[in-house]
Amino acid sequence: VQLRESGGRSVRPGDSLRPSCEYVGRGVTNYAMGWFRQAPGKEREFLAGANWAGKNIKYGATVKDRFTIDRDNPKAEIHLQMNNPQPADTAVYYCAADRRLGVGSHTYEYDYWGQGIQVTVSA
Repeated sequence: VQLRESGGRSVRPGDSLRPSCEYVGRGVTNYAMGWFRQAPGKEREFLAGANWAGKNIKYGATVKDRFTIDRDNPKAEIHLQMNNPQPADTAVYYCAADRRLGVGSHTYEYDYWGQGIQVTVSA
């Protein structure tokens, strides 16, 4: 299984962005997928996750009203729509795949990780 994020960039506060993650590998369309981020000096934080069908969705408390995850299995992609980002959202963003049926919110529940992309929000 390989995961490849794209769409990381620098934006001003309030400017939306939509990082993507392409997933490749046998059976990965049946895995739950998630987004995490890690800021310098902080632990990796769960943002959002979706089951294989994209119907069972879970969000982290800090982003649930601003970020949206969506999944496109035919294209083998997940996206993270980030609305109204703020400087506190600056971090390296990772997508991850979980072989279980449920949607986990902890790093130890995910089996595969992308290399991460930098998102910077500053005026």
